[in-house]
Amino acid sequence: MATLQHHKLSKLEILKRVLFITLGASLVAVGLEIFLVPNHIIDGGIVGISIIVSHLTDWPLGLFLFVLNLPFLFIGYKQIGKTFAMSTLYGVSVMSIGTALLHPVPPLTVEPFLAAIFGGVILGVGVGMVIRFGGSLDGTEIVAIVFNKQIPLSVGETVMFLNLFILSSAGFVFGWDRAMYSLIAYYIAYKMIDITIEGFDESKAVWIISEEWKEVGDAIMSRLGRGVTYLHGEGGFTGGSKMVIFCVITRLEEAKMKSIVTELDPAAFLAVGNIHDVKGGRFKKRDIH
Repeated sequence: MATLQHHKLSKLEILKRVLFITLGASLVAVGLEIFLVPNHIIDGGIVGISIIVSHLTDWPLGLFLFVLNLPFLFIGYKQIGKTFAMSTLYGVSVMSIGTALLHPVPPLTVEPFLAAIFGGVILGVGVGMVIRFGGSLDGTEIVAIVFNKQIPLSVGETVMFLNLFILSSAGFVFGWDRAMYSLIAYYIAYKMIDITIEGFDESKAVWIISEEWKEVGDAIMSRLGRGVTYLHGEGGFTGGSKMVIFCVITRLEEAKMKSIVTELDPAAFLAVGNIHDVKGGRFKKRDIH
């Protein structure tokens, strides 16, 4: 019986991961100490809890960021893997040290709305960068993944419930206006995390069922410069044979794709879906004239 060997990262992959996790965790430290924390605006998760506890005890924020994440690092090691746990440990360490070094630096703005916007953007980009390169900076996501099978909530719903509870707590500690600013910062950070992980050049998967499949496929390749794959399908109601055209495009090409299909076969079935990442194959666009 063959055994599956664990893939070891190359030195270049390790260097790339360390570099981007360092950059991402440093950005999070900047977002916290230069924008959010001085204006009493918090984020969700362990970071939010750490900000509240640090304020109440007057102890360093970096200490709580590190200590409160440790139990979840152990869970992550057991449930998700050694590489993830080590990447997360490194990222949390950089974030904690970064907040300690930046604490004496005065905030760039004392306007809470500006702090919420720019702090949320910088924080979200930093967290997204760490996640994209195999780590995490917050233990609540690990908890949500681990307990997903035991509770009737999805990972996203669990994280949202925990974060709403944490963000609401800011109202009792810093005032309800700061809690509302915290919700703004959290929403912006959430969106920036998605953009950073998925990239600005978002790709879309397209499925087309058409009686004119050959003409449509040829037109996509010649006029759009994208490769297509023909899949054999069967109609659920009719039981008849169908040809399905599958291809991957960018969001900027979606309108042209639809116009090509409508022009050649107005009765064609067209489905377009967002996809997070594209690797391998022949996704590279061919020149068109």
